[in-house]
Amino acid sequence: MSSRHAKTVWVLGDQLNRNLAHLRTAQPDETRVLFVVSLTKLRSAPWHQQRLHFILTSMRRFALELIDEGFSVDWRVAETMRAGLQAHIDEFAPEDISVMQPMNRSGQDLVDSLATTFPLRLIGSDQFLCSREEFADWAAANTRKDGSLLMEDFYRWQRRRLDILIDADGEPVGGRWNYDEENRLPPPKGKHEWPEVLRRTLDDVDVWVSEFLQSVDGLEMKGEAPTGLWATNHGDAQKQLEHFLQSAISNFGPYEDAIVGDEPYLNHSLLSPYLNYGLLHPSEVISAVQALGDDIPLNSKEGFIRQIIGWREYVHGLYWWFGPDYVNENHFNDDAPVPPAFTGGATEMNCVAHVAKWVEQDAWTHHIPRLMVLANLATLAGIDPSKMMRWMWASFIDGAEWVMAPNVIGMGMYADGGRMSTKPYVSGGNYISKMTDFCGDCSFDRKARTGDTACPFTTLYWDFLDRNRDVLQSNHRMARVYANLNRLADIDEVRERAVEVRSRLIAGTI
Repeated sequence: MSSRHAKTVWVLGDQLNRNLAHLRTAQPDETRVLFVVSLTKLRSAPWHQQRLHFILTSMRRFALELIDEGFSVDWRVAETMRAGLQAHIDEFAPEDISVMQPMNRSGQDLVDSLATTFPLRLIGSDQFLCSREEFADWAAANTRKDGSLLMEDFYRWQRRRLDILIDADGEPVGGRWNYDEENRLPPPKGKHEWPEVLRRTLDDVDVWVSEFLQSVDGLEMKGEAPTGLWATNHGDAQKQLEHFLQSAISNFGPYEDAIVGDEPYLNHSLLSPYLNYGLLHPSEVISAVQALGDDIPLNSKEGFIRQIIGWREYVHGLYWWFGPDYVNENHFNDDAPVPPAFTGGATEMNCVAHVAKWVEQDAWTHHIPRLMVLANLATLAGIDPSKMMRWMWASFIDGAEWVMAPNVIGMGMYADGGRMSTKPYVSGGNYISKMTDFCGDCSFDRKARTGDTACPFTTLYWDFLDRNRDVLQSNHRMARVYANLNRLADIDEVRERAVEVRSRLIAGTI
């Protein structure tokens, strides 16, 4: 074989960026780029079709861009990744095969397994501003006496070491590290103009991917078909970033925790899938935000930056720090299935119906519907956290195991017993009423704990606290709610109503 294309770079489906470590120095005259589409992976879950379409279309466009640059590209559809890699080696016999460090443990296990058979060279990943190795060093040095880590500690460390919103003296711009109080406003009263979202026109590549997915035997897909909401290359992802910075970031901070029934997007950026699959790098997003003028409120800048360099990178670091068994943690020993209300079944709960529709429509909602509607109800109702995690992984366009494990097992459902959060993020109907406009049109009474019209969230909230007294009442952050629980005169009726609610939720009749 000639020296031309003696090297192969195997690009995984969430590494779609020419400037990442695996491709940054690659030269077209000596490098062939391999993409493998695994049919086994496609058939492994009932994926949302927009999720599959986004990933495969983004891969296909990236492959075509590399071809335009002069690279030879081997696009393989194979039963498994191993089979695709073997077929590539059989045909081209490359002298060097490199692959970048995967973001997920399943990918790392696959690469480690293949490396025992094939001459794979692993390249360290630079998809995050804090690598998993750097996070491990930070975590080892910052674990508190009780064994906990705090995101706020990590966030401040990130701000300082990356010099983001930091004054010359090393202190935060504006004198404060966070603006949480300003950034937790309920929905505005009366009519409010929210930014329009960008949509692109579907083209021949979209059609090609859709036809391919329809041709795969045994593939189970759910949700609505693509509408052009999601960018599938770097250029269009940059346009979405620019659109957010021009039209939405000013009011991002105040309303980032709000939920509005007829407005799924509000002032959110919709950038998470692009960051998670390589279409954007966090450094270019942060640079663009820092370049904004002083007319953009500091609380909105800080709130958005916190999501990128704080929560997102903290979640990724914790995923690796906690180890492979973390995905199976189940602190409350819950075993109920994901309810039909989440997966397309009818429900009288107005908030759940709206959020489930958004997931079906876009494979996406912002973080508060995920946390305070879906994960909240799953926790209160005793849904198996592993099943909930895998449903969300398959249903959301930005889903991955590294994303969903800490967010669902830890933050959302407290299934790790407090390793990620200091108390369960659970609430009754009052919080939902405060932060949304759902309750006014709902057939349930958010204030009622018992009776046929009692809000399921409210009933299950008090029942959850009652059922888990032995586990939770010693938590100092929950002293007040347990004092309130101890004053309830109708706790027996609450328990009876809760049994009915959980039964009907699983049966799909509430």
